[in-house]
Amino acid sequence: MVKLYDGGAYLAGGDAIIADDGEAEAKLQAKTGKAVPKDEAARQTIAYGILEAHNTSGDMEKLEIKFDKLTSHDITYVGIIQTARASGLEKFPMPYVLTNCHNSLCAVGGTINEDDHMFGLSCAKRYGGVYVPPHQAVIHQYAREMLAAGGQMILGSDSHTRYGALGTMAVGEGGPELVKQLLGRTYDIDMPQVVGVYLKGKPERGVGPQDVALAIIGAVFAGGYVNNKVMEFVGPGVSNLSADFRIGVDVMTTETTCLSSIWRTDGTIREFYETHGRLEDYKELEPGEVAYYDGMVEVDLSAVRPMIAMPSHPSNVYTIEELRANLGDILADCEKRVPGLTLTDKVRDGELYVDQGIIAGCAGGGFENLCDAADILRGTSIGPGEFSLSVYPASMPIYLELVRNGAAEALLGAGAVLKTAFCGPCFGAGDTPANNGFSIRHSTRNFPNREGSKPQNGQVAAVALMDARSIAATAANGGRLTAATDVDAAYSRPKYHFDGKVYAGRVFDSHGVADASQEVRLGPNIKDWPEMCALPESLVLKVVSEIHDPVTTTDELIPSGETSSYRSNPMGLAEFTLSRRDPAYVGRAKEVREAQKALEAGKNPVEALPELEAALEAIGKAFPGKADVKGGTGKIGFGSTIFAVKPGDGSAREQAASCQRVLGGWANIANGYATKRYRSNLINWGMLPLLVSEGELPFANGDYIFVPDIREAVEKAVGQETQIAAYVVKDGELKEFALRIGELTPEERATILAGCLINHYRG
Repeated sequence: MVKLYDGGAYLAGGDAIIADDGEAEAKLQAKTGKAVPKDEAARQTIAYGILEAHNTSGDMEKLEIKFDKLTSHDITYVGIIQTARASGLEKFPMPYVLTNCHNSLCAVGGTINEDDHMFGLSCAKRYGGVYVPPHQAVIHQYAREMLAAGGQMILGSDSHTRYGALGTMAVGEGGPELVKQLLGRTYDIDMPQVVGVYLKGKPERGVGPQDVALAIIGAVFAGGYVNNKVMEFVGPGVSNLSADFRIGVDVMTTETTCLSSIWRTDGTIREFYETHGRLEDYKELEPGEVAYYDGMVEVDLSAVRPMIAMPSHPSNVYTIEELRANLGDILADCEKRVPGLTLTDKVRDGELYVDQGIIAGCAGGGFENLCDAADILRGTSIGPGEFSLSVYPASMPIYLELVRNGAAEALLGAGAVLKTAFCGPCFGAGDTPANNGFSIRHSTRNFPNREGSKPQNGQVAAVALMDARSIAATAANGGRLTAATDVDAAYSRPKYHFDGKVYAGRVFDSHGVADASQEVRLGPNIKDWPEMCALPESLVLKVVSEIHDPVTTTDELIPSGETSSYRSNPMGLAEFTLSRRDPAYVGRAKEVREAQKALEAGKNPVEALPELEAALEAIGKAFPGKADVKGGTGKIGFGSTIFAVKPGDGSAREQAASCQRVLGGWANIANGYATKRYRSNLINWGMLPLLVSEGELPFANGDYIFVPDIREAVEKAVGQETQIAAYVVKDGELKEFALRIGELTPEERATILAGCLINHYRG
């Protein structure tokens, strides 16, 4: 299904892959009749052209990007705007859309969520933005319908910000990166590598976009083949896919850990824009005659079969056929991955029965997915048993069209529950399974704990990702796992008619006009960020959590679900930090924070944390004067750190880092960082993204680490990775080991030195 090239490759004439090997030059000459230097061919990718058009630095190796538009949802926009307001925001300098699709139920925490919505509406009026009320659309569907434009770039505070299929390079980042754009700053990155995704063939009947996406994720994730790179979809197979199909594959590229995505566009995408009344936003995008890619993923669409991503990651993929043939072994493996989960008892007469099906959100709630599901379910029933099916159209215009064309009737008639546009099932705030439940979902993620599991409270559940068509086929069989290719459905493939009056009557659009007379509405749960001091000359860090999982997701760092109501309250939310992974973390971090608070108040930190005395004594012996707590906060600082092998996979939520910071965190120590966005979140909240070599750790949970002259080290960490001498306090002695901090941009360095982005912008 999927082939990865060992090195780079050329794409010639849009349809010929030529591997970058000793014969490449001759093959290129034969294909095109001319020699094309590699550096010239690298400038012929679609991605290069878009990045060049948005780069303000004049240096294509060190990019300083200004985006065309911004978008956020109601878990992130309050913190973003509060940060920008504290830094001098007067007006949104570009279109900024505030959607309400995560906290839209307004159920958890009473009126807290609606307070956030009123804050968002008042800010859209005051600063000149767009406000999309709850239940109207999930963030990414609204962006597809109303924001995307060929050749443009969009920055969103959600990791699944992906509109490449429509010709828009979109990036999902933590909130502080949007703050920078709101304040006229830039998004600073090294020129990313570009990996081609060459599509050929045509999908078999019953194979959907999630099947193709999972096949790609399964091939590239583990080895980091596209990590922090741009995926560029090319090849003749692109033209064999509908716009909805391309969108469904595109949104899932986030799960590969790539930076962004872009696709070649054609008449199919032109028709999408025309259908949505925005034909002027269409732009034809194609790579040059000869384009060079830093890697190549070749996908034979005709060979893709219905797929399933088993717990607990989108890369844990099998064909449904493979799963059914090896049920015992695969289910046993899943039980090892999710402690306390039992799946083998869901096998009856050699068949796997699931408890729940969900088709939802930015990945599953598209028009074609739901129409095909309706065609499979038409005239059937899911039955009166344990199995249930929930369907969430991605926007109200889609919902309206499903009602008009009869698809809604088919879904409801089969026993499905049709709900409004809501992202809850993706992060554990809607349709949480029963204990030991097994849910199949056409949504974006199946990380541990994301579906509402609370293992520490005895509640455990599991999620597998599947395409809407196979979920419908399974539902038609009462929950017996079934591939869509195994049912004989009459797909009607109705044409989509977009009706913009749904938005015209409800969405507030300032058209970029700010109204300074509009008061910002602040609810009791909307709190300002606490004061944070600048980075001191030296640091004493206590290790307060140690995680050795291969990858740690942002959902494990700060859980989803019931915590959503506290997203606008930094201190309230921080109480949940690592709660499902290391429940003792918060208490340990607070103890160390008290020492720093005492220091800032001019008191002896040892009085707040007596165990510090022995550590300071050992430090003082080895480094006379460095442990002087009378020198004030500029000389020495006290804080916590965690170790995780590779933290930060998944969501762009900045709170995964900011919660550690408000609890007194000064650093993360890792073997590597799963995503660029999590590392950026750490930096923007003034935390050190430190690295330690793989192997046996020189420290353990509960140890103190002394990092002398850390401020000086950060000042030098520009343009290159910097090695830092650190010391673990053991038995009254200091034992040296090496830490590293990766290359920092001047802006990142200034942010860390200032203590956080707010401090930096306040000057």
